[in-house]
Amino acid sequence: MALRKAGSYSKKYARPYTRKSKVKQKSYIKAVPYSKVVKLRMGDLEGYAKGKYPITLNVYSVDALQIRDNAIESIRQYLHRFLAELVGKDYYFEIKIYPHHILRENKMITGAGADRMQTGMALSFGKTMGRAALVKKGQLLFFVSLLNQKHESIARDLINSAKVKMPGKIHVETIKKK
Repeated sequence: MALRKAGSYSKKYARPYTRKSKVKQKSYIKAVPYSKVVKLRMGDLEGYAKGKYPITLNVYSVDALQIRDNAIESIRQYLHRFLAELVGKDYYFEIKIYPHHILRENKMITGAGADRMQTGMALSFGKTMGRAALVKKGQLLFFVSLLNQKHESIARDLINSAKVKMPGKIHVETIKKK
């Protein structure tokens, strides 16, 4: 079955009544799908820990929104692949959001005889179908740290081309250490 568009779910930054607990009486969500985000840190981890990179591009959210895990993973794959190809090993890339929020769907049957097959809105808590990260206005989504000025323009172009994979608007800010 195909993935529904993100507009089918709440467009507001809202936390619905969901809970995943080890205690059976307190757990309302029985099965939580695995996150599709594979890695959160990529590139030269040791060089970043030593403070090797003077230029950092921070990407912030302009609006409060939900970003699904498959969108986060597609942005991660896109940026990591082209940074490694165009910049080489002299970069550090980290995702700062994680999809903790569980998306639910009350599946409705259509077609002949469907009115006798389902309960409609009675007990419509829904089954889990994915995860999303709840992002606040002005929250840091990810950042890319680089070694020189030439790589900054390449990374900025890559981030601008990855905008189509993100819901909402983003703001890119450059920070240079002295």
